[in-house]
Amino acid sequence: MAENKFLTVDKDNYPYVFMQNVDIPLRTHEKGLLRCNVYLPKDAAPFGGERYPVICTYGPYGKDVPYESFYKKSWDQLNPEMKSAHSSWETPDPGYWTSKRYIVVRTDERGSGQSPGLLDTMSRGTSEAFFDVIEWAAEQEWSSGKVGLLGISYFAGTQWRVAARQPKGLSALIPWEGMSDYYRDRVRHGGILSDRFIDFWWKNGVQPNQYGMPGRAARKWGQDTLEGDLDGATLEKNRRNQTLDTATHKFRDEEYYRTRDFNLEDIKIPLLSVANWGGILLHLRGNVIGWMRASSPYKFLHFVVGRHDLPFYYTQSAELQHSFFDAFLKDNDRGGWKSGKQPRVKLCLRKGDAGVDDPERELTFPHRDEADWPLPDTQYTKFYLTGDRTLATDISTKEATFSYDAFKGEPVSFQYTTKTSLEITGHIVAHLTVSASRKTGQPQPPSDIDLFVTLRKLDDSGKEVHFTGTMGDPVPVVKGWLRASLRKTDPTNPFHHDYLPYRNYYSTEVQAISENELYAVDVEIWPTNVVLEPGQSLVFEVAGHDTQGVGKFSHEHPEDRKPEVFDGVNTIHVGSASSYITLPIINRG
Repeated sequence: MAENKFLTVDKDNYPYVFMQNVDIPLRTHEKGLLRCNVYLPKDAAPFGGERYPVICTYGPYGKDVPYESFYKKSWDQLNPEMKSAHSSWETPDPGYWTSKRYIVVRTDERGSGQSPGLLDTMSRGTSEAFFDVIEWAAEQEWSSGKVGLLGISYFAGTQWRVAARQPKGLSALIPWEGMSDYYRDRVRHGGILSDRFIDFWWKNGVQPNQYGMPGRAARKWGQDTLEGDLDGATLEKNRRNQTLDTATHKFRDEEYYRTRDFNLEDIKIPLLSVANWGGILLHLRGNVIGWMRASSPYKFLHFVVGRHDLPFYYTQSAELQHSFFDAFLKDNDRGGWKSGKQPRVKLCLRKGDAGVDDPERELTFPHRDEADWPLPDTQYTKFYLTGDRTLATDISTKEATFSYDAFKGEPVSFQYTTKTSLEITGHIVAHLTVSASRKTGQPQPPSDIDLFVTLRKLDDSGKEVHFTGTMGDPVPVVKGWLRASLRKTDPTNPFHHDYLPYRNYYSTEVQAISENELYAVDVEIWPTNVVLEPGQSLVFEVAGHDTQGVGKFSHEHPEDRKPEVFDGVNTIHVGSASSYITLPIINRG
């Protein structure tokens, strides 16, 4: 380390030792280096001789960017116990974790911050480089040889990918709200490009921190690049712009997505996956599917509510993370993770109305322990769409159609009012019979159908009950999407279930849509939980565009949503068994 001219070590000014700009050599798939910051308890080797487990993060937002600079509103609301001089967005706080006798290694992703190279977020290269970080951390003189992964969002999504590569030393992971399927969870919901958030994320969180980007220090965005700024042409050459790539590449059999695929089944180390019921447009599905497919003998699935940033830092959340790591990184099972005292699944039940972005009220939601997911006693129940715009458990022979303007029309809604307490927990599928036709005077008919479906909860006065979304905005119960030309499912795939259809989303499986033809489609709706009390209602909504609750996660790309392809009149056909939703009903007396 002495040969690193940019390395600084501060043993005096913080309650931990701060090592900045430590070099990590890339050695497995690429040559070059990454740079990280290391935060150590003051008695860690080589300063005091003790070796401790290491918690690693890897991402593009900047190891040196202060939390307050990245998102001041969140910083102002953050649990004070989780604030230290080197707190950083969505990552473990060094002050807290070093006080618990852990070492924190925070690494700039290749091509970002102080790590030179090609910036290609969420790529195969991301997990390959993270692999090297983990093996390096396990080998250092201050390390016990055991490494854990912990972080939110991007810093959770990278965990799934690198854990599947099984680097030496990796012993436990806690992906807290992190997608596990790049295509299905993040980029293309049901085949429809979720462009607005990707654009917002890239322009505000990633590109400003590219290696060589001028003016970072002046913007309080960490240090300027140690080797100096790069010119605009070089910066452009050194990055793969995710906003452009995701719009260009549409199908999973393209190399762009193939190189980002991995097998969740290859994850075999202890896993605590934490999903947020309000993350209905980015991470929720990934946490659930990731847990379902991982092969870990010790795996746990917890559900939380609230914004995606604050709950991670709650005192009780930190203690949960701490006890999990103590069990699998220090062999101190004080929390009962190995002994069976911890439930495999812990639900937060959305019963009542806790308001929106109100942590105190959200913490009053009840919790329940479960043995597995999906819940073993789930009663999958069909609720048929009727000509009266209701949802009914009995089939009606009365046939009807409901049409709406695909681009501008009000959604078509169907309502069920319960007479008893009704819990819905699990995976939902909407089986719809749909068709498309041209508008009056429209020269060409639409050649595809985009379906946007939503479930909403109404109280007994008919007022909608909203929940807290990822960014603190009001969201409905849950959403789902499907591009009808990508309706083909693969029942031969082992991950295909009646309650969770599996699609390959291959270019070879595109099926044409013709005017006025009827098509039966199964729309995957993301997993959810909601409890209805007597007199309250569930509303099922279908539209040809985004509706309330989508926030910054809308689907608006002009090429992906061409009017000449999708604009027209969409029609839902109901009656008999033509259209219904299958709900996971839980009866616990």
